[in-house]
Amino acid sequence: MRKSGSGQNGARGGRSGARQGFRSREDKPARKASSTKAPSTKAPSAKQGGLKSAAGKTRAASALREKPAARPNQAKPATAEAPRQPTRAQAKAAAQEVLATGVQTLVVEPDEADMRVDRFLVARFPQLAFTHIQRIVRKGELRIDGKRAQPNDRLAAGQKVRIPPLKLDQQRPISRNAAKDQDDREFLKSITLYEDKDVLIINKPMGLAVQGGSGTKRHVDGLLEALKDDEGQKPRLVHRLDKDTAGCLVIAKTRFAASTMAKSFRARTTRKIYWALVAGVPRVRQGRVSTYLAKEGDEGDSRMRVAQHGDEGASHALTYYAVVDTAAQKLAWLSLKPVTGRTHQLRAHAAHIGHPIVGDPKYFDIENWELPGGIQNKLHLLARRIVIAHPRTGKPIDVTAPLPPHMQQSFNLLGLDTSRYDPIVEAPEE
Repeated sequence: MRKSGSGQNGARGGRSGARQGFRSREDKPARKASSTKAPSTKAPSAKQGGLKSAAGKTRAASALREKPAARPNQAKPATAEAPRQPTRAQAKAAAQEVLATGVQTLVVEPDEADMRVDRFLVARFPQLAFTHIQRIVRKGELRIDGKRAQPNDRLAAGQKVRIPPLKLDQQRPISRNAAKDQDDREFLKSITLYEDKDVLIINKPMGLAVQGGSGTKRHVDGLLEALKDDEGQKPRLVHRLDKDTAGCLVIAKTRFAASTMAKSFRARTTRKIYWALVAGVPRVRQGRVSTYLAKEGDEGDSRMRVAQHGDEGASHALTYYAVVDTAAQKLAWLSLKPVTGRTHQLRAHAAHIGHPIVGDPKYFDIENWELPGGIQNKLHLLARRIVIAHPRTGKPIDVTAPLPPHMQQSFNLLGLDTSRYDPIVEAPEE
């Protein structure tokens, strides 16, 4: 990143500051499934059939001569037929029937390979709240091949997932209303930024949750039900945004696209840029925030705290930031590039450096600080831009989201120009 006028360059702290372009990484080769040698169908030899007796070769020859005459009366060995595998729909139905009856074991199917364990449960049990699933995983009640599972564990085909007795948190809708589906399709179309046969990128509005939870009835994942294809498959979420964060949200329309783009996010080859309006102006105009974050608090009111390496549940989080413009030294327009993708990462990091995001109900902790007149007390955070390789062609899809209404109002009041050069593009990629 370029040095600021003060001569400080926080972006290089502790790491090489060499510019690194958008790059792809070779995926690790998929593990080969172990093949099972088919049993031999070769007829047993005379010795194997016990035809040779202690009397010697004469009786053996006689027995061999008598064998053809005895064949018509012998029943042919029955060929064992492979058991018929249930269809995916039948497997899901069977799993749902025993959902509340006790412990069960599910086998990961080939098309479910590489899924996170929590997403696997969402797909198998859509009537369960995502927060409920996260809770049982976090408590260690879920096992993969006998080992305790973590929420971000990836599954392999053939693995066995042991599930404890579960309580249904919500009832699955009995039927869908055609008019409602049409309304949902039109709404999704109105916020679409990019779409082809594999990929859908929408401009998620502030206040719309990405997934359901306690008391959340309308969310993106539910809206996607209206886009199911003829086989009953609906588009899949590839990543998430906080409920009050607006902007670019990537959705896969096919299983192939979901698997490929999920690898892009994990390999950190996907570039994400966020815009935020924060309290005060950072002394270091271009910087790097590297901490460990851990969740604290109850499920419904949890937040992330800065933790120490080795703390239970702590994960490394890395963010680059740059000051794009300021307003009377009271507010700053920051551009942020998260390298990792932790929950509330940008919000927690902004607060950690002493400049919380305006309107953040969880992390804004400056006492006696008042909003300038005309600025709404809403989270001023936008997933401004995303660049991701197309799952089939490999060519970059580059999408930009406009400011949400409340941020546009604030920018207008403060005289901030969105066409201004954004220095975050020079930040390292890792």
